[in-house]
Amino acid sequence: MRTKFTLLFPVLFVGNFILAQHQNIQLPYSNSSYSPEEPSIYINPKNTDQLVAGANINNVYVSDDGGYTWTANVLTSYQNGVWGDPVTIVDTAGNYYYFHLSWPPSGNWIDRIVCQKSTDFGNTWNDGFYMGLNGTKAQDKEWAVVDQTNNNIYVTWTQFDDYDSPDPNDKSIIRFSKSTDEGETWSEAVKINKVDGDCIDSDNTVEGAVPAVGPNGEICVSWAGPEGLVFDRSTDQGETWLEEDIFVSDFPGGWDYSIPGISRCNGLPITVCDLSGGPNHGNIYINWSDQRNGADDTDVWMVKSTDGGDSWSEPKRVNDDPPGKQQFFTWMAIDQVTGYLWFVWYDRRNFDDDNTDVYMALSIDGGETFLNFKVSEEPFLPWSNIFFGDYNCVTVHNNVVRPIWTRLQNGQLSIWTAIIDTDALIQTGISENNQAPIATLGPNYPNPFMQSTFISFKLKQPGTVTLKVYDMYGKEVATLLNSEFRVPGKYIEHFDAAQYHLPSGVYHFNLSGDGLNLQRKMMLVR
Repeated sequence: MRTKFTLLFPVLFVGNFILAQHQNIQLPYSNSSYSPEEPSIYINPKNTDQLVAGANINNVYVSDDGGYTWTANVLTSYQNGVWGDPVTIVDTAGNYYYFHLSWPPSGNWIDRIVCQKSTDFGNTWNDGFYMGLNGTKAQDKEWAVVDQTNNNIYVTWTQFDDYDSPDPNDKSIIRFSKSTDEGETWSEAVKINKVDGDCIDSDNTVEGAVPAVGPNGEICVSWAGPEGLVFDRSTDQGETWLEEDIFVSDFPGGWDYSIPGISRCNGLPITVCDLSGGPNHGNIYINWSDQRNGADDTDVWMVKSTDGGDSWSEPKRVNDDPPGKQQFFTWMAIDQVTGYLWFVWYDRRNFDDDNTDVYMALSIDGGETFLNFKVSEEPFLPWSNIFFGDYNCVTVHNNVVRPIWTRLQNGQLSIWTAIIDTDALIQTGISENNQAPIATLGPNYPNPFMQSTFISFKLKQPGTVTLKVYDMYGKEVATLLNSEFRVPGKYIEHFDAAQYHLPSGVYHFNLSGDGLNLQRKMMLVR
């Protein structure tokens, strides 16, 4: 039986919009016998009103109004069983996928990674197909990504020879599989790491493999383990990988650390790549948390690569509070329209005890600076005997941002999201980074259009600007202005889609320049 309800809260604005309250929404309880935690969420880039989320062990949530209201259901798989580590994604055809661990009626606990597919926006799901079955070995902590250019699905995860085994002969490895037919079949899983980990499920175990797709179809992935934080990539859709993993950063204190009030905590990495077509197009980012500043001062970190992962920046601290407080369970997503980075984590900067807020951060300049803001409306106090899972999550597209997290109240776990006021945050970020906007970009007219349209912008100071058009996958299709100097004033450019032989669809036009990266959407109808 499905349930549906809405919780509405007033929005409070106090002076500076960094203090604005972001409406918190509690997701409904399903009929699952398990308390929900470890949530995942994904927005449909073709319709940002559509979101599908999951939570341990077998919860699935659907919203068709941008996250204001939700339905809840219990995911089942007769053949494979459902045993947590939920991951939700959507492909280019609008099909949703729910990946999870298994407990099959005929087989062994977590002996495979399962992919269940929905063709009706999460209302019903097939029984699922699986990958990675390898005798009695355990398959754990998977994540997935869709290549927007060919609809391939890539999955990476950890395999344990024997989960939780202290035997030094038992190893953990990172495995990869792909589907080229919308999740119907999966390639034979291959090992991609070069240095194995142990099976204890702690610092020297290799874990945290979250794949991303690069601008030329590269598959990029990082993970943590005995070498610290390392990176690998494939340039042939996963057929071959680097001969040696690339070192990214040390991991002081390890990825498995202690947080008061949390039964288990990790700082495993998340990898994303900028496909926006903006000034940071092609950058690869990795986000994690660690205790390099001490067990009482867990921090959120980010590094980036501007050369495809060959070299990496020094870690930058994302949380901007004074030293000495706990920030943990981080996640990061990138807006593939704007190139902006969004982070979410648990934060105790406002307390001297275990009370916990949910904070987010925004970077509009490729991870050089970060705007922190509180997203939860009230704190919660976790209990160390209640498991919170291993991660929270955030999803974003075209400035529609939806975080998701677990909270505890009166001994009961619940799942929450928030309606993020992105316009105010972006303008604050621009102001706080001393990047006063030098231009405004108006909507094109007409829109939708059948053949041609007009794009207008206004410069507030002289500068060199570039005006380009991209398809919905971030591929450049037209250049209207290429690094041309303009004096202050209003400009109107004519865009003739027929000249470029473009099919019907959604396109974006981008005005960029020094301290400038503005983008709008338009629709061509043939």
